[in-house]
Amino acid sequence: MTVKLAVSETGEGKPLVVLHGLFGSKRNWATIAHRLATNHHVISVDLRNHGESPWDDRHDYPAMAADVARVIAERAVGSAAVLGHSMGGKVAMLLALEHPELVERLVVVDIAPAPSVATPVEFVRAMRAVPLDAFTSRLDVKEALADAIPDPTVRGFLALNVAPSPAGLVWTVNLAAIEQNFDMILGFPDVPLGTLFTKPTLFLVGGRSPYVQPHHHAEIERLFPQAVIEVIEGAGHWVHADAAEAFIGAVSRFLEG
Repeated sequence: MTVKLAVSETGEGKPLVVLHGLFGSKRNWATIAHRLATNHHVISVDLRNHGESPWDDRHDYPAMAADVARVIAERAVGSAAVLGHSMGGKVAMLLALEHPELVERLVVVDIAPAPSVATPVEFVRAMRAVPLDAFTSRLDVKEALADAIPDPTVRGFLALNVAPSPAGLVWTVNLAAIEQNFDMILGFPDVPLGTLFTKPTLFLVGGRSPYVQPHHHAEIERLFPQAVIEVIEGAGHWVHADAAEAFIGAVSRFLEG
């Protein structure tokens, strides 16, 4: 069963659906969406169990792809270009493979159609262990995660999933569902032999990121025979944040090509 996802829309032109990664949100993509909206109707999505979208016990790629298919049917009037980062890139790939009629062009950011290195499940458990009722700000939460998550950039990103409520701070991500489905999030669904997405596809890879390696290229080319793999040197997994200008340039050239 699909859930009705929260979206933000900006710009006019051909539709472009933007899908964030694990623990991300459409809000994290607001600046990129604004830049791409110069020539496109950008539809930024909160995937299920994230941001402003509904929570559900199910958190697997077929379910998430079906949610996005509903967005395209309702908001894009038939089909759209789809851009997905990390977990959102896996959602985008499966959507394109299962429903190629909905996807005009595909941009996959720093993820492969294969099991991946990702946020350790211990990070999820550390987030669940934070006593939110004892804190009043995201900074407090970020500091509380320091022992389990030494990297301040990662802690700051995860703490963006905290929001105020009448009852105090709350997580805006369904940590229980994420932990329960973590193995599926790391993986990628098996697709029937012969399933292909033959439309234009761009894989944007961070040069400092471990998520897409040369041994993944054969599987990318098998499932996406029109794929072009472009490396943005100096960028890590969050390519759009680490090298925003290069990212915008590459995406814009591809969408307008």
